[in-house]
Amino acid sequence: MKKLLVGNAPCSWGTLEHQDASKQIPFGRMLDELAETGYTATELGDWGYMPTDPVELRAELTRRNDLTMLGAFVPVALKDPNAHAAGTALAVKTARLLAAVASEPKPYLVLADDNGTDPIRTKLAGRISAGQGLSKDEWKTFARGADGIARAVFDETGLRTVFHHHCGGYVETPDEISTLLDLTSPELLGLVFDTGHFYFGSGRNDCDFSAGLNRFAHRIWYVHLKDLQPQVADQSRKEQWDYFASLHHGVFCELGKGCVDFPSLLKWLARRDYQGYVLVEQDVLPGMGTPKESALRNREYIHSIESNFA
Repeated sequence: MKKLLVGNAPCSWGTLEHQDASKQIPFGRMLDELAETGYTATELGDWGYMPTDPVELRAELTRRNDLTMLGAFVPVALKDPNAHAAGTALAVKTARLLAAVASEPKPYLVLADDNGTDPIRTKLAGRISAGQGLSKDEWKTFARGADGIARAVFDETGLRTVFHHHCGGYVETPDEISTLLDLTSPELLGLVFDTGHFYFGSGRNDCDFSAGLNRFAHRIWYVHLKDLQPQVADQSRKEQWDYFASLHHGVFCELGKGCVDFPSLLKWLARRDYQGYVLVEQDVLPGMGTPKESALRNREYIHSIESNFA
């Protein structure tokens, strides 16, 4: 049986963009608990959460069973052409840090929209309908910015970029994912397929992701594991919660307690000889939940289904 490589992310410990940093769990405790619960890799989190000096960062990873650094999430308001230059600078700065501590597999720059900042998209997360997205000209601007950042990152560091579709931003629904991929270079920009965001962003409760996997198979370079609690998702749509209210009510639950068919996902990845890591992301707001205990239960659940990755 092939070995499934499993990491976990700072967002599972409440380190989310646009949240009160004073309530965040310190990175040292997060890394300790991540390693103690059986994970062998992580992502960087927001710039400044972990050390930004490569020597210090490498030392922190090494002293915890030589953790692998898988990537870093960089949000950029790509709809706004005036944000592209600053976004490129941040992405390249972040990628240089990743490259300095890189091992195998090499990390990705995880590019995303500046999710959770547009009030309309934040309010409508999980129930986007046609006509509530970008115009043709805005899509061109968005895609040009994404390609430009991916090109700069590769030219400066040799690292590749994946785009993170995400609720609360302008690339949320399956059709929006498809549009972005159609408008961007398959050589420059891949996709990180996030199971929970795909389900919630689809606006449906049947949790059938097989069509999405097959639709985007040629661009999926990286995978995030996130489960969706369908009753909470349904209540979110009925009561018109915004994205952060949905998080507060636990729309993204522990793995195996929602509707995502993770055994089928592992079988799909095995058939395609997937070589990289899968990364657990159980998004919680700062101060919510029991991160270490959840991380352990999530790892135990994955261990229970790993035979599907054969």
